[in-house]
Amino acid sequence: MDQLRPTASMLASVTDEREARLCVALGADVIDAKNPAAGALGALDHATVRAIRGSVPRHVPVSATIGDPDDDAEAVAGTVCAMAATGVDIVKIGLLPGMGTRAMLRGLADLDLPGARLVGVLLVDRGRTLDLELISQARAAGFAGLMLDTADKRNGTLPDLLPAAALRGFVIAAHSAGLFAGLAGSLRAEHVPHMLGFQPDILGFRGGLCREGNRTAIIDADAVLAVRRAIPVGACRVPLQDGIARRQSEGAL
Repeated sequence: MDQLRPTASMLASVTDEREARLCVALGADVIDAKNPAAGALGALDHATVRAIRGSVPRHVPVSATIGDPDDDAEAVAGTVCAMAATGVDIVKIGLLPGMGTRAMLRGLADLDLPGARLVGVLLVDRGRTLDLELISQARAAGFAGLMLDTADKRNGTLPDLLPAAALRGFVIAAHSAGLFAGLAGSLRAEHVPHMLGFQPDILGFRGGLCREGNRTAIIDADAVLAVRRAIPVGACRVPLQDGIARRQSEGAL
């Protein structure tokens, strides 16, 4: 019966090779290269991202953020291509309503990114508006998935900012569009049971893996283990080949 328990891939945001190797050793499913000191989606330099990709086994997906949202379509496209060239499997792009996001998505649809897939990150505390219309546009632009996150960690956790109905609606809408769905935003081990109830494919963590919950501090092994123990172990839920969310643990496939 354990295989029928809701689960998700555990995404661990790391700042260097040491943190990447530690999180993989403790069971993280996805490694996310990020500079938390530079914002919610702060980017690491390309050399560090390459080193992180090279420090973990090839079967472990590695994602990388490109910086906080920007409405300059040409600049974003160039930044995406440069980050994809580091060898990561996923490039994460911040999405905000009202910032020319739709035009930017149309520009990204023409990119040729061999080996890398695009994932959009909707920052829900910027206006606290969850624009579900972006889901179909991200799908049309060839994105593999979407995640929810928070920009200002002082505003509270994701479940503090969005009601259960909105979280569930986002996951359902993403899956209906053929995208995988992720939830993040100051999540900790104690949030896991509640978050799994929405059936996301990914749960993302940074502060919840660090000493005293400080996202700019170093990762703490005990905190990583607490999150890993809270998420039932299953197959990695990040489909890189076709972008379709897999529902293995619920038996839908």
